[in-house]
Amino acid sequence: MAVEYIKLPYEQDALEPVITRSTIGFHYGKHLKTYVDKTNELIKGTEFENLSLEDIVKKAEGPLFNNAGQVLNHNLYFMQFVSQGSGKPIGKLAKAIDDTFGSFENFTKEFEAAGIGLFGSGWVFLAKDKNGKLSIVKGQNAENPITKGMETVLVIDVWEHAYYLDYQNRRADYLKLVWNIIDWNEAERRFE
Repeated sequence: MAVEYIKLPYEQDALEPVITRSTIGFHYGKHLKTYVDKTNELIKGTEFENLSLEDIVKKAEGPLFNNAGQVLNHNLYFMQFVSQGSGKPIGKLAKAIDDTFGSFENFTKEFEAAGIGLFGSGWVFLAKDKNGKLSIVKGQNAENPITKGMETVLVIDVWEHAYYLDYQNRRADYLKLVWNIIDWNEAERRFE
């Protein structure tokens, strides 16, 4: 079973001005495609060949973990956007955010601070544990909360290729504006 190269549920210019067509072209069209191709090359003829992407990430090490982890993280990242975000979460996720962080505004401040404070390349996740408790998790390189028994509710890519064409070295600006394109219905679905 090959690892799938996802199809975006929106046009490559749909997230502008927050994320431009140019960035999507490089990030989705080149970076993610390369990770998918490399993962499929590495699993061919191995014990991983018929596993789900999530199971590969849970069990793999070295180059396979790095490539499969990047595929999983990018899939979660790209599939959580819409051209006009819904602004704030509603329902059970909104309540869990308020219970954990005090308010949505406090959550976004803490999440942005985690992204700004992550040295080098990586990811910032809103993750839930097996009891549904939320936390902000930072991951270097291809790390994903799934390896710690958690599930991703929301993830923002803070590798430079995710924002540099649009924001240069202004990671904080990218993190502040990305809320405008979050599909909170997707985040709610992941939370439940």
